[in-house]
Amino acid sequence: MIKNIEWGRLLKEYTLIHLGCILYAFTWAGIIQAAHGIGGGASGLALLIQYATGIPMGISYIVINGALVVLSLIIVGRGFGLKTIFAIASIALWLNLFGALIPDNLLGLADDKLLSAILAGALSGIAVGICLLQGGSTGGTDIVAMIINKFRRVAYGRVVMVSDFTIIGASWFIYHARPDVDNALAMIIYGYVLVAVFTYTVDTMLAGNKQSSQIFIFSKFYTEIADEITRNLHRGVTILDGEGAYTGQPTKMLVVLCRKQETSNILRAVKQLDPEAFVSVGSVMGVYGKGFEDFEIKTKKVKKDA
Repeated sequence: MIKNIEWGRLLKEYTLIHLGCILYAFTWAGIIQAAHGIGGGASGLALLIQYATGIPMGISYIVINGALVVLSLIIVGRGFGLKTIFAIASIALWLNLFGALIPDNLLGLADDKLLSAILAGALSGIAVGICLLQGGSTGGTDIVAMIINKFRRVAYGRVVMVSDFTIIGASWFIYHARPDVDNALAMIIYGYVLVAVFTYTVDTMLAGNKQSSQIFIFSKFYTEIADEITRNLHRGVTILDGEGAYTGQPTKMLVVLCRKQETSNILRAVKQLDPEAFVSVGSVMGVYGKGFEDFEIKTKKVKKDA
């Protein structure tokens, strides 16, 4: 029964990731490219290559991400989840298909650059948010951040900001060489608008994803539940001794700290093993340590007098 549920959950997750990839590819091929716009990340770089060389965006996208995956495997020495590889391949496939099948200016927004940037930022943000919520990733900047953090601890947001700023800024040289672009500076500004809307949309969708949950579980099957959470859900469990104030009977309490999006999986596992378990779930502002956030406390250096 549990195996059937697992296969069903995986099918649902991969289906949603695929739908997110379709929406993402359509946004780039049907809106951004139609308006001669630009964006950030590996997709923005692939579109920039298409503007400069004519190589289809889907081909450049898979080459860029493939090279990053190989480079990360060599430098970082860790594999990638199947969902990330699946998402990269899916986006590349649909970019090629949409690039060949979608008519120019399908939505009639090519001349409205600002509206195209806002709509593309929102739709691509929703698409990436769907993938991230299902445990997937579109690669690109995620892989770059992983490689950089092998040598130096740099915040993910800073990596994204620098890469997007560089890619969009580099489009200045491409736009200046295109006769169909009247104002290169305006196109760059629209690119930054797109990235801003994209970032806001993703952050809004993942607002709960940044939070963590603290779960207390009371069950006579605490051993089985703890084993399921640690082995299959890959979260640590602390077993505490307790005593019922009314009954005076000893009891065991499990304490689990997890990401917000992992809460439903843990509750599902508890219900399967003990439908009568007593569970309390609370939101916590921050969890620091292995598997969560790193401590980022800046200390001031005290200057010693000579």
